[in-house]
Amino acid sequence: MKIDNTYKPVTAPITNRPAARSPQEASPNAESVSLSQLAGTIQGADKPPVNAARIQEIKDAISQGRFKVNPEAIADGLIQSARDLLDSQRKA
Repeated sequence: MKIDNTYKPVTAPITNRPAARSPQEASPNAESVSLSQLAGTIQGADKPPVNAARIQEIKDAISQGRFKVNPEAIADGLIQSARDLLDSQRKA
């Protein structure tokens, strides 16, 4: 497995677009969503949401044969994720 730096940040700005229908045409239960300026700034940030030093450390460990996979931890995490998903669906 090769880990490389192919992350390309999204640089397109977020704009608030007018609704396709006028408020009179919208149903009484219609909801609108708008993004804050902070959300646009976060999405358009130049920095990827990763720890580059940690990634390089893992790359080095893999290339040197020091990277150890813990299958029990992976299995436990998958089971917990499935439980969380089921719990969230039951509450909804």
